[in-house]
Formats: sequence, C-alpha cells, structure tokens
Amino acid sequence: MRHAADRLAQLLGHFVPGPLPVRVQAWDGSQAGPAHAPLVVLRSPAALRRMLWQPGELGLAEAYVTGDLDVRGDLADALSHAGRSVRDRQAARPGPAGIAATTALAVRLGVVGPPPKRPDGRARLTGGLHSVSRDRAGISHHYDLSNDFYALLLDESMAYSCAYWTRPDDPAYTLADAQRDKLDLICRKLGLGPGDRLLDVGCGWGSLTVHAARAYQARVTAVTLSRAQHDFVTERAAREGLAGLVDVQLRHWRDIDGGGYDAAAAVEMGEHVGDAEYPAFAAKLHGSLRPGGRLLIQQMSRGARAPGGGAFIETYIAPDMHMRPVGRTVDILEEAGMETRSVEALREHYATTIDAWRATLEQRWNDVEALVGTTTARVWRLYLAGASLAFSEGRMGVDQILAVRPTREGASAMPATSAAWYAPGSRT
Repeated sequence: MRHAADRLAQLLGHFVPGPLPVRVQAWDGSQAGPAHAPLVVLRSPAALRRMLWQPGELGLAEAYVTGDLDVRGDLADALSHAGRSVRDRQAARPGPAGIAATTALAVRLGVVGPPPKRPDGRARLTGGLHSVSRDRAGISHHYDLSNDFYALLLDESMAYSCAYWTRPDDPAYTLADAQRDKLDLICRKLGLGPGDRLLDVGCGWGSLTVHAARAYQARVTAVTLSRAQHDFVTERAAREGLAGLVDVQLRHWRDIDGGGYDAAAAVEMGEHVGDAEYPAFAAKLHGSLRPGGRLLIQQMSRGARAPGGGAFIETYIAPDMHMRPVGRTVDILEEAGMETRSVEALREHYATTIDAWRATLEQRWNDVEALVGTTTARVWRLYLAGASLAFSEGRMGVDQILAVRPTREGASAMPATSAAWYAPGSRT
C-alpha cells in the first residue's frame, strides 16, 4: 500500500525535479523527503486543494493560515530552506503523460474537489485606486486591526517601523532602545529645535510626534487616515502633557493645508501612496516646507529586479502598497524641487527589528490568539517570517532619505559637514 507522503513526493516530482525541498508529513502520518530538512505537516488534502485552485504564493499561504498546512520549528528558517532549494532547480512542466499521471495521483490523494472556503481577513477594497475612500479603507484594514493588538506586538513607544540598532551586540540593548535611537536620529537629521514646526505625515501611533514634542520641544502637526490612530495619538499627547505642542489631524495627505513648516517626515507611509500618485505626494511635501526646510523620508524599497510585496501581503496585510527602487524615489523628490542630501540604507536593521517583533508574537501568542483569533494570528506569523527573509536576503530594503527645499537663491541652508547636519537646531 502506497502511503500518502510517497504519493505527494511523486506528485511534486513532476514539477520540481530532484528530492523534496522539505520533509513532508501527510495526514495519514506518513513522511517523505530529506531527514534533516524542515518538516511540513499537511493535515488534510485541503492543503493541496487550496494550491490546486490557487497556484503559487497565495494558495500556499492560505493553506498555512487556515492550519491545513503547518511547519515544525522556525517558520522563517523553513521558508528560507525551501526557497533556496526551489530556486536552485529548474522547474518542470509536465507533458501530456505527466499531466495524466499527476491527475491520477491527485485523485488518489483526494485533492480533486470543489474550492475550499477562503479564510477570513482578506482586504475587500472598492472604488478607484488611491481614491480617498479606498485609501482610508486600506489603511483601516491594516492599522485598525486594534490598538490592543499593536500594543502586544510593539515596544512601549508604539513605533511600527524599522528601528536603528546602535548596539546590536549588547544583550541589555532592547527594541525599545533601538526605536528611541531611530526617533532621535530622525529628529537630529531634521535639525529640530524648540519651537520648530514639524509635519508628521502618516503619524501612526505617535511615536515620532511625541518624541519630537517631548525631547525637542517641536510643534508637531500629525496626520493620519486611521480613526483609531487619531484618537490614540490625541489621548496620548494629552496624557503626556504635550497637547499644547501636538495637533492631530484626521485627513488624507492630499488635504494637508498650510505651509511654512521647518521640517517634514513620512516614516514608512510613502509605500501606501501609490506609484502614479507619488509625484503629487512629493510636490505636496515640497510645498509644505519653507525654503531651507528639511524632509526625512523613511521608506521601504525593492531591488531593481525584485518585485517586492507579493500576493499574500497585498491580499491580507497591506492592499494597494507600492514600492520602487530607492533611486527612483530620489528622482521623484528631486523632480518635485527637493535636493537630496543623504541616503542611509537600514536593510539589516529591519531584519533585526522584525525578528524582535516575531519573538514578541511567539512569547505572547496566547494573548494575540485570544484577541484577534487563530487565523489572524497565523497571518501575522507568516507575514513577519516572510518579511524578515525579504530584508535579510536583500529582496527588500528600507532607506532614510534626507532632503531639503532649497532657498530661492539655490542654497541648501545646511551646515558644511554631515556631522553638523544632525545637531539639534542645526538649520539656519
């Protein structure tokens, strides 16, 4: 009698030549594949049925988030091992005889059947791409999951962006320390000093807004499309005695009014703007600054030949997100009239940040599962594991771009050396 795992190995062999990239345990308990490879558990034929009806990344992801498929051990390690194994081989396309054989194997395994029910949690956006209403729905899908969820996942600053690890080898140095160092780096690059006006576009839960007001006495206008974030930051500023320095506005970036800001920041918000809309976004930031005002963009990027994103992230995590190579973003900012002064790559910092979030998710798994449900918890486990790999393997990056709106005479109003740029109050 042939066990299910043997048939699975035979079935997969028609598409990926050579040994299985992972060890597989089928629903009958049988196993096949390299003994020391990560163990992938298929709990029912529905796992394969999902991949049959939805080939590629999304079908595999939905098999995982529903629990039809599971991985023993570290998920990121398993994904990395499987990815390397598959990339090193030439995928095959079965001929007529191979198709007949795979069909017969699929029938014997119980894979053939109606499409399984899709899991909850898919983004369902309507309306024109990057219209105000669609953008609001996309932001709400991701960021309004619940403040309590993000409080479980993030450090106490509620910074949901790449941290800056200045002492990564110090065991006493924590994610909270690295996030504080990141916020301080941004404020110093912007040259903030008492009374300066800062525009924080896409303020999240207020980590930069609060830090700039508290540590630098800046007057901050914080903008978000998320109602939950707006209310959170408003209450947070009041609780910390900063209400007089912080104005939180619930609005789309297109609706930002006024100008003359000394500095502006968009920390991992530009990914949500859209490709066609980014030139207008850059022009809005330029117009918001006074001559000599500085802009700090912290933004995820993709390699020149790497797609970034992916069907799973766009369906379950961040719909309508767009990333481009960092050089193209610099081009757009300069076409809008900004002058780029520095670009600092933080790719490895993001892998470390995400791994810290992953560790927290696992430590607090029971609380997360009780709060958002098993499916959503597994969506986030898969998302963070995949994101960690994307940054560590160089398929995605994140960069801080420091730019300035030149004066009418063309001057940058920047000190002569980069060390002086980052001193508080260094703008003239």
